[in-house]
Amino acid sequence: MNDIKYELIIYWSVQDESFIVEVPELAGCKADGETYEDAIANARLIIGDWLETANRLGREIPKPKGKLMYA
Repeated sequence: MNDIKYELIIYWSVQDESFIVEVPELAGCKADGETYEDAIANARLIIGDWLETANRLGREIPKPKGKLMYA
């Protein structure tokens, strides 16, 4: 999986002492990493695993929404 088309929310967690990546369009899909780059790399892996598992279980896979417009 080269391109991430899902929204990523990335933030530093003082409690975990790592960067956290949440993928809100994929329920429960989160990753972490010691650096920003590690967190994104781990998110790529987790997104791939999430999609593979959803396919195997016959679950619906949401299409990426792209940029959301906020008022």
